[in-house]
Amino acid sequence: MNDHDSTEEHKPRRAIYLLPNLFTTAGLFAGFYAIVAAMGGKFTVAAVAVMIAMLLDGVDGRVARMTNTQSEFGAQYDSLADLVSFGMAPSLVMYKWSLISMAQLGWQWGKIGWLAAFFYAATAAMRLARFNVQIGTVDKRYFQGLASPSAAALLVTFVWACDQLRQDGVWDFVGADLWLPALLLTVLAGALMVSPILYHSFKDVKRKDRIPPVGIVVVLLILILVTIDPPKVLFAVFLIYALSGPALFVFRGYRKRRRGRAGGPGGDTPPSVS
Repeated sequence: MNDHDSTEEHKPRRAIYLLPNLFTTAGLFAGFYAIVAAMGGKFTVAAVAVMIAMLLDGVDGRVARMTNTQSEFGAQYDSLADLVSFGMAPSLVMYKWSLISMAQLGWQWGKIGWLAAFFYAATAAMRLARFNVQIGTVDKRYFQGLASPSAAALLVTFVWACDQLRQDGVWDFVGADLWLPALLLTVLAGALMVSPILYHSFKDVKRKDRIPPVGIVVVLLILILVTIDPPKVLFAVFLIYALSGPALFVFRGYRKRRRGRAGGPGGDTPPSVS
């Protein structure tokens, strides 16, 4: 085999390596566009752009695994793109939509507003860094802390739902009127990302696993509701998921203490991922 044939043989594999990175770049573009849209006051467009970035973030990893084109470059590039799409974009969307208006209450409140947005962006960066250093050493069934895409979705679907209610004439509240819930939600999402609380990753569900009929019905109902009213249903779904971690943490602690008082085993808490 001559050198020309060897080069031709390797060309398709290099082309495949581009595929997952193209999806990552598309997700990065969606996150960047969300920032641009928010600066122009198009908050619904910004929220949808972040949700598109979330979908693309789930695609690039699967494409890399399906085509066996995982690489250290792709992992680092994906992490940096996630910082823009799920760290900077949601914080700036929330700041521009509501938190910036806190300056009207006084310069101290104005500082609290942009510091809350920065807190979310910083915790997203720390969440991604912690995830990178724990790859291969943690239980894949669980996330330690709320995943940054879920935290981003929680923020932008709140903005989307509130903006949609105003456009539909249900209420006349704008982002400036909702600065307190926006502030609390931003800080809560950031704190949950860097918390030690475990969240189910759903990565243990395999294609060959049997799903009970009730599970299929629940999934179908969620899909139907999302189709009817995407912003409100998606916000409810991500809010429930965000609160499920603390709720299960309290429940496991209560059950462990109860069994300890009864002299029984310590319980079946999930393995530590720290």
